[in-house]
Amino acid sequence: MKSYKELEAYKKGYDLVKAVYEITKNFPKDEMYGLISQMKRCAISIPSNIAEGYMRGSKEYIQFLKVSLGSCAELETQLSLSQDLGFCSAVDFIRANDLNTQIIKLLRTYINKITNRFTLTATR
Repeated sequence: MKSYKELEAYKKGYDLVKAVYEITKNFPKDEMYGLISQMKRCAISIPSNIAEGYMRGSKEYIQFLKVSLGSCAELETQLSLSQDLGFCSAVDFIRANDLNTQIIKLLRTYINKITNRFTLTATR
């Protein structure tokens, strides 16, 4: 793979950032420095850490993928909360949450593959 931009998790993460920005446009203004800010930071963290880890190389890559995974977990909580508080529609929640779930699965797969590759290399 020539670039992190070819990774499916990166592409979906990038789309998730755009979705979160769109969803939070309709949140109450008093959430500007609360939930809105936190959700945007979490969403941006996902593709950003994938990109940074990819560019740093294999040893650090796993750690950056785990940071992205943690950001997905945070965002999952924040999406649920925003729906429960009536800040976003069920349609927006489902779309963003489904995308987030796909990213989580992809990140876990990447982490397992890279970890297994290191394990195989270390035992040779």
